[in-house]
Amino acid sequence: QVQLVESGGGLVQPGGSLRLSCSASASIFSITTMGYYRQAPGKERELVAGITRGGSTNYADFVKGRFTISRDNAKNTVYLQMNSLKPEDTAVYYCKMSLQPYPGNIMDYWGKGTLVTVSS
Repeated sequence: QVQLVESGGGLVQPGGSLRLSCSASASIFSITTMGYYRQAPGKERELVAGITRGGSTNYADFVKGRFTISRDNAKNTVYLQMNSLKPEDTAVYYCKMSLQPYPGNIMDYWGKGTLVTVSS
């Protein structure tokens, strides 16, 4: 069964950096889109950044110029480099992959989330 394993969250001061990573734990036939979402307390989950298999990226306006998403297709892994972090970036960050575990329908899988806290 496919599981997404996340790492890299933690406590960082404003202006600092963190790098999140998320890997699929099982053998995968194909992964199309990978992405990160976040959910702050009392708010809805929102898209942070996404990347296609070919490397095309999209970012939420509130992270443009600060965050960079990348992927390693050979490792079934997605990364989110977060720079110039602000207190308002504090949230649980979730990775999502749209993938085919085997030839067939594409399904969405979510990680369990990793907490990022930006505070002095």
